[in-house]
Amino acid sequence: MKALVCFLLLLLLLATLPSPTRSFEFPAREMADLIDQTCRLTPFYDLCISSLRSDPESGAADVRGLARIMAGSVLATASRTLDRIQELLGQAPDPETERPLAYCAELYIPVVKYTLPQAIEALGKGQLGFAVYGLSDAGKEAEECEKNLSGQGGSPVTEGNELVRNLVDVAVAIIEILQRSF
Repeated sequence: MKALVCFLLLLLLLATLPSPTRSFEFPAREMADLIDQTCRLTPFYDLCISSLRSDPESGAADVRGLARIMAGSVLATASRTLDRIQELLGQAPDPETERPLAYCAELYIPVVKYTLPQAIEALGKGQLGFAVYGLSDAGKEAEECEKNLSGQGGSPVTEGNELVRNLVDVAVAIIEILQRSF
């Protein structure tokens, strides 16, 4: 299994290197193939494909660029989830409803304002371990929010929490491709 992963990573790396007859500008078809090859190494292929292809910058991105785009998707989704939590918090009819939502807001605020932006910055600087740590933390906080709200008869932000966790898993998988290539 390890040999297969190494072989696939080698193929992925070789596919991203320009040949002597090829310019540094990759045709769109080759970049689409890079997206496909990269997403096949993640736990949520369809989510990876749809997230990356929805970003116009992905067409010219290398694997590091794809990781940055995916980390940006995590941040955007976490921001939308926090917005929804704060909206629900403003509508909470009583303290029993308000308490778990406030707890979720306390989890998401530092993730959106600090953790994810720092992880994206670290990714840009090549600090892949720190980027993985920050992204993983975001996934753990989303999971903690979900557990806390689920105990209250159902979570009104399950979709956002699950999407954050799944996007984190995809982003971390792409970063791990980069880590193995060094």
